[in-house]
Amino acid sequence: MIVRCLKVDEVPEELGKVKIGLALVLIGLAFGVGMGISFGVNEDAYKSYIAKGVESHPQVHDEKSKDKIWRYAQRAHFHATGIAAFSLGLIILVMFSDMKARLKTVSSVLIGLSGFYPLAWFTMFWVAPSIGRDPAHDYFLTELFTYIGVGGLLLGALILLANLYLGLFQEDIGT
Repeated sequence: MIVRCLKVDEVPEELGKVKIGLALVLIGLAFGVGMGISFGVNEDAYKSYIAKGVESHPQVHDEKSKDKIWRYAQRAHFHATGIAAFSLGLIILVMFSDMKARLKTVSSVLIGLSGFYPLAWFTMFWVAPSIGRDPAHDYFLTELFTYIGVGGLLLGALILLANLYLGLFQEDIGT
């Protein structure tokens, strides 16, 4: 495993290779932090939204629905901040790796797409009051966000790990 030390003047160039992935991660982090702030400012708005939906559509709910749907909103917040922090670390590893420049961009963007996974939990929170918990899990956007987020993270991390541990995708030393 080779991780080379960057000179101070190389950092902006290397940062440029991962800036799109980094931007996606920072947007995901802002989403998670923003949700946390909104919980602190007005948690009752979330719970009221859930209660109104459950009361309007009692045929698709049971006694656990309000608590479980509220938990979906919390999971969106927890996953957004946790996955963003984890992904930020991976992108820093990508930046300092000896991976080819183009693959640094590709892997960082894929890792940045991990921010879509928390949106799956948010979508379930958003639609479950009107369609029920089980259909919210199978909702098109829920599944789309899950596949994009998990698939992007796994593929981006796989590229990074293949570079770090197997020496694949290395930049030519002479360039």
